[in-house]
Amino acid sequence: MALNIAKEVRSLKSMTVGELREKYAEVFDEETRSHNKPYLWRRIAWRMQANEEGGLSDRARRRAEELANIADLRLVAPKKAFKTMAPAERTTIRSFSPSHDRRLPMPGAVLTREYRGAKIHVTILDTGFEYEGEVYRSLTAVAKAVTGSHWNGYHFFRLNDGDNRK
Repeated sequence: MALNIAKEVRSLKSMTVGELREKYAEVFDEETRSHNKPYLWRRIAWRMQANEEGGLSDRARRRAEELANIADLRLVAPKKAFKTMAPAERTTIRSFSPSHDRRLPMPGAVLTREYRGAKIHVTILDTGFEYEGEVYRSLTAVAKAVTGSHWNGYHFFRLNDGDNRK
């Protein structure tokens, strides 16, 4: 009796992983260690189609065997490659000296502050501070743009040493 392969394959998509594992054991006559649903679905669908319509042709099988024989197949990385290099050759140690004020986070960080009910987000750049699409030279300039009056930028964004208020 011919199976309706398309219908069977569609029904696989709605199965749980446990059901797919059972179907895999039924189709392949062996258990699987995989719990990956897309992998199981594809393998079972392929096997069902191969069983119904026939697998690879003899010519395709021979060609695959030829290619496998020609290929340098490495299953495990060579252990000598890692043992011959000394740790000092693999690791480079450099001193790090930040190019900005130590009170500031690294470039790319975003400072957030709530001011009069609005969230203020300022991105720290290598060359300044970005606020609402504009780049400012200092946090003080950002604070002035936000409030309209002069503020110390570090104080406004609570970045002063020892100031742990939130």
